[in-house]
Amino acid sequence: MTINRSKVVIVGAGLVGSSTAFSLITQGVCDEVMIIDINKDKARGEVMDLNHCIEYLNRNVRVTEGDYKDCGDADIVAITAGAPPRPGQSRLDTLELSAKIAESIVKPIMESGFRGHFIVVSNPVDIIAHYVYRLSGLPKNQVIGTGTAMDSARLKYFIGEIFHIDPRSVQGYTMGEHGDSQMCPWSHVTVGGKRIKDILEDNPQYASINLDEIVTRVAKVGFEILQVKGTTCYGIATTAAGIIKAILNDENKIIPVSTLLEGEFGESDVFCGVPAILNRSGVQDVVEVHLSEEEKLKFKQSVHVIREYTNRLYDK
Repeated sequence: MTINRSKVVIVGAGLVGSSTAFSLITQGVCDEVMIIDINKDKARGEVMDLNHCIEYLNRNVRVTEGDYKDCGDADIVAITAGAPPRPGQSRLDTLELSAKIAESIVKPIMESGFRGHFIVVSNPVDIIAHYVYRLSGLPKNQVIGTGTAMDSARLKYFIGEIFHIDPRSVQGYTMGEHGDSQMCPWSHVTVGGKRIKDILEDNPQYASINLDEIVTRVAKVGFEILQVKGTTCYGIATTAAGIIKAILNDENKIIPVSTLLEGEFGESDVFCGVPAILNRSGVQDVVEVHLSEEEKLKFKQSVHVIREYTNRLYDK
């Protein structure tokens, strides 16, 4: 009898990569986590530290350091290495350097014989996911960006804060760019099954709530965190772990990730955040919800931003 062991490789031992590894290990998502970093001492130190967690966890997850040649038998490779934005920059401003880093990672990984799933965390995630898709030659369902999954968690948190309820009782997400142009299809946001717009109409105490301001807050809060603590890591790391878990456990869970559109929502050849069914195959399908005319316009505007920067990358 053959017993298959699940293996996840994390490329990048910075705060996001190490936090992703920690989240995978503490949740017992897989059998092995391998960390790769150009700074081998940093990778080795993270591996040593993470291995010392095992005694107090409910599962003995093997934690190792490795190299690109060791990726051939991996189920998933999560790319967290990238260029963080400097003060005054947006995620899009880091594109050129992040693309070079992605290229240096993907080519040797594919040469190892890797045929699993890429989870792209590095920003600007929608464009880098498209680039990884092109570089790897893998089917579109096997290259996934974290997209607006993190933004959607923030959206639910802020809505939960407003109504004083558990954010897990909120159903909704943002779509489009993981960045300033993202939008929220408010016609599909519910709290305990009740449409948020109906809640606002039925409760005068919420009359002052501006839905557009909530989306702006969602888009900007990452930079607020960046200013006060220097980076964001726990939220995005847990988001990445959630996506990985949905794939390895064949959950058929709907998460708004960045995936290649081929006609869905009237868009093609672009990676952007949309609700998608995730299972062992990767992106099983895109959930093409019906948008209002205003929502269609906002989504199209966000996709235009992504496409513009994607074209700039390939025009170089």
